[in-house]
Amino acid sequence: MPPAATRFIDPTVLSRIGGLELLARGVVEGFVAGLHRSPFKGFSVEFMEYRPYIPGDDPMRIDWKRYARTDRYYVKEFEDETNTSLHLLVDVSHSMGYTSTGVTKLEYASYLAASLAYLMVRQRDSVSLTLFDSDVVARLPARSTTGHLHTLLTLLDKTMLGARTDLGKPLHALAEQQKRRGFVVLISDLLDDPAALIDGLRHFRFTGHEVLVFQVLDPQEVSFDFTDVIEFEDLETGEKLLVVSEEAKAEYLENLERFRETLRRECGLLRIDYSLLTTERPLDFALFEYLAARKRK
Repeated sequence: MPPAATRFIDPTVLSRIGGLELLARGVVEGFVAGLHRSPFKGFSVEFMEYRPYIPGDDPMRIDWKRYARTDRYYVKEFEDETNTSLHLLVDVSHSMGYTSTGVTKLEYASYLAASLAYLMVRQRDSVSLTLFDSDVVARLPARSTTGHLHTLLTLLDKTMLGARTDLGKPLHALAEQQKRRGFVVLISDLLDDPAALIDGLRHFRFTGHEVLVFQVLDPQEVSFDFTDVIEFEDLETGEKLLVVSEEAKAEYLENLERFRETLRRECGLLRIDYSLLTTERPLDFALFEYLAARKRK
């Protein structure tokens, strides 16, 4: 993908853009432009043909360049017109506030959710949004209109850190409430009991949903590149712990890998796609993961 497309996808650049609507548009249009120039045409939302504009069509789909040439309104028909419902579940628990890069895990999750929502509405698919910590904090039902997209992005833009993590409880509640089958995307640091998480995800699969899990972590949570004696504070409980970083690193990394291996294994058994994202990673990786997972389903 050319540099002009990726510079709006870099999280450090995104953090300086005012407003999620502008941010999401920049990410998605840059990403789609990159796909058109890449060998991965099968993942593209590239249009197949034009048809005359019909009253009631979304004006955003009008090809204005074609109008300038023909003086007639045409809209683009896309290859991927599946009317899929995307259900975005975003963890807003207090642990999502950690950062070592200037972009918190919650900010990164919001960027990703906003970009996925923009991409879906661009394809005329419906998207819902749920924010949760130990319970459901806010929820928007699935719609595919531009007005709904604006409401969704505004909600994400105003999102505040919530309470403690309890993944199992809200996941079970949402799986019970969400009757219409769709594509569920969970965006969270997943820092909770893996058994409770997997049980909640199993509930979604039992009700017929396809599921993609994005685990969002800070680079320091993955590398543990701390030095000297350091005091850690649990963002959700306030508990503090003094640690000699050089001595703790090997054990920490071993425990993290064991935790992630459990997630990979259990998600694999449930046919759930699982992907780790760190907050400095460009968002095009995540968007590509989503399209690839959807194509596999």
